[in-house]
Amino acid sequence: MASSILFRRELTKTTTTLLHRRVYARPFSEKNAQQRIDKILIANRGEIACRIARTAKRLGIRTVAVYSDADKDSLHVASSDEAFRIGPPPPRLSYLNASSIVDAALRSGAQAIHPGYGFLSESADFAQLCEDKGLTFIGPPASAIRDMGDKSASKRIMGAAGVPLVPGYHGDEQDIEKMKLEADKIGYPVLIKPTHGGGGKGMRIVHSPDEFAESFLAAQREAAASFGVNTILLEKYITRPRHIEVQIFGDKNGNVLHLYERDCSVQRRHQKIIEEAPAPSISTEFRAHLGQAAVSAAKAVNYYSAGTVEFIVDTVSDQFYFMEMNTRLQVEHPVTEMIVGQDLVEWQIHVANGEALPLSQSQVPISGHAFEARIYAENVPKGFLPATGVLHHYHVPVSSGVRVETGVKEGDTVSMHYDPMIAKLVVWGENRAAALVKLKDSLSKFQVAGLPTNVYFLLKLANHWAFENGNVETHFIDNYREDLFVDANNSVSAKEAYDAARLSASLVAACLIEKEHFIFARSAPGGSSLNPIWYGSPPFRVHHQAKRRVELEWDNEYDSGSSKTLKLTITYQPDGRYLIETEENGASVLEVKATYVKDHHFRVEADGVINDVSLAIYSKDQVRHIHIWQGSNHHYFREKLGLELSEDEESQHKPKFETSAHPHGTVVAPMAGLVVKVLTKNEARVEVGQPVLVLEAMKMEHIVKAPSSGFVHGLQVKVGEQVSDGSALFNVKDQ
Repeated sequence: MASSILFRRELTKTTTTLLHRRVYARPFSEKNAQQRIDKILIANRGEIACRIARTAKRLGIRTVAVYSDADKDSLHVASSDEAFRIGPPPPRLSYLNASSIVDAALRSGAQAIHPGYGFLSESADFAQLCEDKGLTFIGPPASAIRDMGDKSASKRIMGAAGVPLVPGYHGDEQDIEKMKLEADKIGYPVLIKPTHGGGGKGMRIVHSPDEFAESFLAAQREAAASFGVNTILLEKYITRPRHIEVQIFGDKNGNVLHLYERDCSVQRRHQKIIEEAPAPSISTEFRAHLGQAAVSAAKAVNYYSAGTVEFIVDTVSDQFYFMEMNTRLQVEHPVTEMIVGQDLVEWQIHVANGEALPLSQSQVPISGHAFEARIYAENVPKGFLPATGVLHHYHVPVSSGVRVETGVKEGDTVSMHYDPMIAKLVVWGENRAAALVKLKDSLSKFQVAGLPTNVYFLLKLANHWAFENGNVETHFIDNYREDLFVDANNSVSAKEAYDAARLSASLVAACLIEKEHFIFARSAPGGSSLNPIWYGSPPFRVHHQAKRRVELEWDNEYDSGSSKTLKLTITYQPDGRYLIETEENGASVLEVKATYVKDHHFRVEADGVINDVSLAIYSKDQVRHIHIWQGSNHHYFREKLGLELSEDEESQHKPKFETSAHPHGTVVAPMAGLVVKVLTKNEARVEVGQPVLVLEAMKMEHIVKAPSSGFVHGLQVKVGEQVSDGSALFNVKDQ
């Protein structure tokens, strides 16, 4: 068998390229020459499809993409050598359509299918179908997927293998009364969890018997919508847990090893948002026990290919328990790749070819520390609800040791049909402190405009003292909610936010005018030498200085529902500077010098401080949307179109930005989604907090409740109807 070859690759300037410091690459052995995979169909979309395609191409393997109608012009299609349409946007008609995907593979001449993660990646039936059709499934055997995909069965198998288990009920009987009795035996709080799937979908924490029935039925509906199976298991809910998982890998010769652990404790809605490797604050002995337990779990089901064994760690007792096994490549696998210097997709392909693992357990290296932050399109103040929209501006950091995994580009649309993750920001440092510095810096340079994201929230997380010290657990966000979210009742925070916005508005005004001058100069006949005097710097005026009036509507995106109109008067100075006066909450005057650099970049000087700032500007519905980034600060403004230079500021048009067209008391859709259940009728009496309807977006359910007691009016939506974010759903009135 050919020996392993150690080689180094230079870090590329392209952020979508793997940024490993070292990788072990193995040539295909001669005995497998006839079986070598030279064409792979990638049965997925987005960033994971792009990531698989990169490794395949580096190995000289051709790639085939599949796409729904919504993804025809997507990045993963452009990244592959060829692409096949598989159906309409809903996943069940496209990316979950196994027969259509297999048919595309056979038509394309691909020898293998890589499922990525999500969709069909943990479908035993799909893995078996691939094998039945003569296609190599780049993943574990169907038997292991089946055993581990059923969380109840996996608990029994792990118990027999000696892997520690959390107390719970994993039986087949799903009658709600039976489940209530089992919950009583376990003791509250209990965790309701679907037996199939992952990603936190369908999970519910129940604190008392009174909450059980509603939570159980909601979990069943969400599980059925996400995974096609609605069976549920129950577990004792550990109040102070950490989520630590171990990356395992096996080959078809029975060899299994682990590539150390990842800490994935920082979560919202039971979904991970920051992961790191190795896990902080654990001993070498604890690490060894975790790794051995994970290897035992894999061997119990004759596992091969990439997999992850997830453990819940009780921080009170320092005991760890088996939670589940994910029989696929994990979303967060890049942090493991960064600390061990391996390409796990390459390993998957070699193992699929029947080759042995390139390393033994003792040879697996570990170096430095890595973080992954998941960038989502979501509305943080609204409880992290998924968001949709167009990426009008998309700029990612480029630096050594920084890797950005993405499946979108500027101008793409994030739709309601798929996961709202925009990108994964992965950083490596020589130690945890160095990696954390790089994470903070990269988050401050990650720019998205066009839809709400969690970037600022991630930056606050990374800067929190407890996170900096590695004091993480799955309740981290709830435990430090007051630190992580702006409190609208905190006058100090509100004032600081407003003052920062007022400064940013002044910089925005100066930059906008400076860019206008640049554009006028370039478009004038003969170039800047014939720049019209009315748009000079300063513009020519008779008997007085030129002035301009601008009104910017400021959205405090970190305080839901908070917005203010900032009125600015700009006076042009003879030296090209701008004297900017704001009128609200005590007038302030600021002198600003702005220099247009290129694209959306400016150099500004204000009060003797020089900074680089970036602007993203796009227009929609007669409104100009403006984002400004200054260091780690980001502000968002809106301006009605039509403002012009004016000699008399009293004659300046003063637009008012209307934030809502709905009458008082109207309940609007908190997100774009599908109505999956209507729980009451029009004109019916409801109590405050009573569920009225259920929306589903990106496979997550959201219950819309009555804001007050009264009678429902205007409830016209029906099951199966699609609603847009902010659209009126119903109104609750006294009569």
